[in-house]
Amino acid sequence: MTLHTDDGVRLWASASGRGAPLVLCHGGPGLWDMFEDVAALLGDTATVIRWDQRGCGRSQRCEGPWTTARSVADLDAVRRHFGLGRTALLGHSWGAQLALAYTLAHPERVSALVYVSGTGIGPDADWHPAYRENLLARLGETPGRLARWRELTDRTTLNEAEARERAVLLWSAEFEDRERAPDLADRMADPWFGVNGDCNQALNQERRRTWGTPALRAACAAVDVPVLIVDGAGDIRPRSAVDSLERALPRVRRVTFPDAGHMPWTEAPDGFREAVASGLS
Repeated sequence: MTLHTDDGVRLWASASGRGAPLVLCHGGPGLWDMFEDVAALLGDTATVIRWDQRGCGRSQRCEGPWTTARSVADLDAVRRHFGLGRTALLGHSWGAQLALAYTLAHPERVSALVYVSGTGIGPDADWHPAYRENLLARLGETPGRLARWRELTDRTTLNEAEARERAVLLWSAEFEDRERAPDLADRMADPWFGVNGDCNQALNQERRRTWGTPALRAACAAVDVPVLIVDGAGDIRPRSAVDSLERALPRVRRVTFPDAGHMPWTEAPDGFREAVASGLS
């Protein structure tokens, strides 16, 4: 189905399952909803609402604006469209940052927050250098993969097949199970909607300017919403970066899966389902 934001942009959304509402916020920025498996895992626990963020995936292509404030407003449009007074939120990666930002802006509209595979509330220096090092090491495990990724990354233009190949190579580093990683990454790109590079660049630049401030830590310390932090120990983003968020929140619990990477529902589905269900109860 489609819904409209207050500035007229069309967003794709879908609802399935039964129970109290749970709105999912996908990663990126600039990607699209890849939560089919999550919706299936949680469908007997919650009414799961999925959506593609502004300018991404099945939503209307537009020129932005690409800001966290605009993304928070779009998420609120999803909440209103489905007639929700309060809802639980589950955000993954960039989507975890968005779900947290929404919770800070509208705590009275959030019943619980599930923060999956985020990078905390500190500056990029807390995690990005180690992420880059781990990414290159993972890609370098298979002969030719790192060289091909660098070749595609260095090009100024890519056709759709090359853009998909580059994304799949990048995503193959995200899984702890190295044997299954290429197939799991390829599945993420089916269907392929293309990465919105303008969105990605603008929101990442905004994070580098605004994240890691005392004001953000103080806001997290004041929020009265239960939060579940979910990690995969094999995430190439150092999990220590999330310690800053865990320390700041007054109502927080954390679950880390030892044999999972950046998408813990893929590599630890039973544990992920149990953890999220408990976080929503």
